[in-house]
Amino acid sequence: MYLSTKASPQQVREALKARENRQEIVRALSHGQVSRRDLLKWGLFTAGGMLAMKGGLNPFVGNALADSIPTGLPLSPLFGVKPFSAPLPRCDVLKRNPVSSLSPAPTKEANTTATYDIAPALVGGSTGLKGPAEGRPPGPIWAHQGWEKYSPQVAVEVWQRGASACYDYNPQVDSSLNNGIDPKAAVPCSFHPQFPVQNPGNLWTFEGNAPPKLLLARYGEPVLFRHHNDLNPDITKNGGFGRNTISTHEHNGHHGAENDGFAGAFFFPGQYYDYHWPIVHAGVNSINLEAADARCGTPDGKGGITKLPGDWHETMSTHWFHDHMFSFTAQNVYKGVAAMFNLYSSLDRGNETINDGVNLRLPSGRAKDWGNLDYDVNLMLADKAFDQSGQMAFDIFDFDGFLGDTMTVNLAYRPYFEVERRKYRFRILNASVSRFFKLALSDGSQIIQIGNDGNLLPAPAYLSELDQQGIAERFDVVIDFSRYKNGDKVYFVNLAEHQDGKRVANDLSLTEALSGKSPDPCVGRFLEFRIARNAAYPDTSQVPRVLIPNPDLSRIPVARERTIEFGSGAASLKTSTAASGPWGSKVDGGAMLAADIGRVSAAPRAGTREIWTLKNGGGGWDHPIHIHFEEAQILARDGKASNVPLWERGRKDVFRLRPGGSMTITLQFRDWGGMFMEHCHNTVHEDNAMLLRWEIDDSGSPFLRPLPTPIPTPQGVTFQASVLPNGA
Repeated sequence: MYLSTKASPQQVREALKARENRQEIVRALSHGQVSRRDLLKWGLFTAGGMLAMKGGLNPFVGNALADSIPTGLPLSPLFGVKPFSAPLPRCDVLKRNPVSSLSPAPTKEANTTATYDIAPALVGGSTGLKGPAEGRPPGPIWAHQGWEKYSPQVAVEVWQRGASACYDYNPQVDSSLNNGIDPKAAVPCSFHPQFPVQNPGNLWTFEGNAPPKLLLARYGEPVLFRHHNDLNPDITKNGGFGRNTISTHEHNGHHGAENDGFAGAFFFPGQYYDYHWPIVHAGVNSINLEAADARCGTPDGKGGITKLPGDWHETMSTHWFHDHMFSFTAQNVYKGVAAMFNLYSSLDRGNETINDGVNLRLPSGRAKDWGNLDYDVNLMLADKAFDQSGQMAFDIFDFDGFLGDTMTVNLAYRPYFEVERRKYRFRILNASVSRFFKLALSDGSQIIQIGNDGNLLPAPAYLSELDQQGIAERFDVVIDFSRYKNGDKVYFVNLAEHQDGKRVANDLSLTEALSGKSPDPCVGRFLEFRIARNAAYPDTSQVPRVLIPNPDLSRIPVARERTIEFGSGAASLKTSTAASGPWGSKVDGGAMLAADIGRVSAAPRAGTREIWTLKNGGGGWDHPIHIHFEEAQILARDGKASNVPLWERGRKDVFRLRPGGSMTITLQFRDWGGMFMEHCHNTVHEDNAMLLRWEIDDSGSPFLRPLPTPIPTPQGVTFQASVLPNGA
């Protein structure tokens, strides 16, 4: 994949030239000058999505001096930086404000009264044009569901911007718990103090700065998330990759589709979009309506519990939100349009000292009633690549997937983290484009997995190494550092070795991963834990034997079974709402079709339960499939319930199919309606047509026709008729 450190100067020169040529292709694609269909037509990509074997373009074409030796990709420069020489920054907590702070005030339907001045770069150079300030599609179909019942109580206002220094860093922990980082000092947008500062076109983040952002919310406290698009309206100022139109997906949030980040509901520089996140338990309209069970509740701010309707078994904990722009999700998320989101409840309240018989008392802290972060740490893992000037680079060398050669945690290159001798909780997100991880501690000692995706498991899993973690999966784990002495060091180690973006090539042993012999630059140690001191106060946290059991669905009849296959060789219908690329999906034995956000592939009825079998179409790829909106329970892997390990037996929203494999899952359709997505979260696959739309109406009535598809423009959103295949 990447050049060896022993590569000859000739190999390095040819690899750099090949990368430059490929980056010209990516740049033209991101600027809209060419399409993926053009690349196929011109022979730059094969029908299977592979980069054509052309010298000066493909990194695997033999070089001029030795045709039997592939050039590979040029390694990212490290500027003499050694691993573990800079601290891990905690995530930057977003401000929670009163809803009255928003101007204009949020509205149930999209605000079409307030206008903005459209930048000439968005409309072919025309000047003096205006459009609606809110980019949400207008009208009742895209009105906020449950607006009156779950009126917003907290406002979070953010701006999407190019890289700039952070001057108001707020990790919400004392600097002694954040490696001594001074929160009052400016934090430059670089991956290490000795790396170059990133250009505004190469790195886009929430607020335009690093570290990554973190949103804290509690059940029963609806959030109005106002997202401003403050990116450069000139798409040619994008550093050569990414698209400056965005759509924010709150990954598996339980709310209406108008707030889900539909891939075709994007908005433009100069606009904002109001997302209404009610933060309710699933089953809120059908289960525990009298709000009688304290386990379905939320911290009341005074040490007690406010009881809520819904199913306590559906309580979630660790989410994230990220861009979902149609055909550009991979590039935009890679550029930094991603943040983490912690949800707090009566079960998982983020205060380890409150012993009320409901609170699980997981490692967190004690100063606040809820949401303590002292010993509850978010880790965003991602591989990155850099050009020779140190700017972040993206390279579609083929449609299998993109791999970086530089490991980062919270946008920091191989950092260190000082810990006390006590238990810590780590919420680990795989925020890569195509890379899988498999984590262990360098001494092989125990890791306790307590969560998978947004949910706590029914019971903890005690492991010496974690399972492979697919893109977008979240693993919540507990590590007890009291077993070490002050001054000791232990490391998180990646055991998953890639040769390409298709899948993990080898699960290495701990000894092999630590040997430094792997050709994969992201194998081995990537985060150093420094045991710095004794616990500041007695550790009263615990890991209970029972966490959150799954809902019992046995009494809910199965209304329908579906089979959805994900594979290559897809046919595109070439409509205005279709994507092009080699990937696609096949529903119930139909044709393998490329993504088309105007086509509804499934239309389950509200209030029902279905069983879906997700199949990998073969070819050696691994597809982590994500279903928006509803979580599911896994009934079988490869046809057998016994193949489902303990750490996959909770509720999930990402389903790793493994090469040639399948998963059978069951899911309900409740509480909210609209158009949702399902796709591979290897986002290169997603952007190259492995995505489908499914739809549920909010009245429970069968569809007579599908909802119209939004078509955003800088001057407003129009709609066109959608297609509902027979039998959906």
